[in-house]
Amino acid sequence: MKEERKILAYFVFAIFLFFSTVKVFLFPQFTLTWHIYTSIFGLIAMIPVALTIWGVDVVLDRFYPYERNLRIRIGVQVLVSLVIIFFIRYIFYLTFHQFIPVPLTTELIVTITIIHILFVASIILTIFLFRFFNKWRETEIKKEILEKEKATVQYDNLKNQLNPHFLFNSLTSLNSLIFENPQLASEFLQQLSKVYRYVLENKDKTLVTVGTELKFIDNYIKLLKSRFDSGLEVNINITSASMDRSILPVTLQILIENAIKHNTTAADSPLCISIYDEDGYLIVRNNLQTKNSVESSNKQGLANLKNLYSVLIAEEIIIESSVDTFLIKVPLI
Repeated sequence: MKEERKILAYFVFAIFLFFSTVKVFLFPQFTLTWHIYTSIFGLIAMIPVALTIWGVDVVLDRFYPYERNLRIRIGVQVLVSLVIIFFIRYIFYLTFHQFIPVPLTTELIVTITIIHILFVASIILTIFLFRFFNKWRETEIKKEILEKEKATVQYDNLKNQLNPHFLFNSLTSLNSLIFENPQLASEFLQQLSKVYRYVLENKDKTLVTVGTELKFIDNYIKLLKSRFDSGLEVNINITSASMDRSILPVTLQILIENAIKHNTTAADSPLCISIYDEDGYLIVRNNLQTKNSVESSNKQGLANLKNLYSVLIAEEIIIESSVDTFLIKVPLI
């Protein structure tokens, strides 16, 4: 409300200067004294006129807001304002007519009337535009807040799906390993406890550094090697410049898991996974030796990870596939 009054005051003064200048060109036959006096009286009259228009606007806002019917509201406001203003002008004339230094000719009265109508319309239009701009700004701010809240909720929901997904697939691997090699299953379980500790410690974090993720992934690779041995090769080559960049927690674990889940691993034909950075991306690439069928897959890990990155930043995860290579590019933050 204070800001609105301030803008109204600036506008009234601007209108005063405009009409005072125009008046000089419209009535060149009158003396400088006439122009000065009429401008002074005009300014004095404009103040109660502007306050009246503003007061009418405030009252009408309570009983007939712009949102109900814009045309009728503006029409009513113009009509009511003009009636009140001409009444004020009449009282003003009766009180101070003996002090007016120039005769009120028909030409002058018509000109003043037209100026009043234009003045009223200009102020009402200014108030409307100011209200419209404020409403638009408030709507945009609310929209932005809602979008952020929506993104936060979506991010939390998606992130909460990753941890159960990781545990589900790890337990599936452990289950098959128990029957194949109980000793390896024990080692696998020990590594799993270290890996899952990392997951629990970082479950509430939005981001972790690449360096932190690599320390975790080293334990995860040891866990995998205890099962696949020479059937799996993982090569990591990350430059020091990318170590302090950030990614989502367990990103690498999900991507490595995705590669193992969909490809065969054998000593004579190992699955080779390369992890490196390039042009602001963390890249995970593997050779393609696709399984005929994928068991125990809920098909949510990679999809959830893509959704998480799309919610968190503007850039998306890039997936590229050729005849013999599958590659995933994760944007570094």
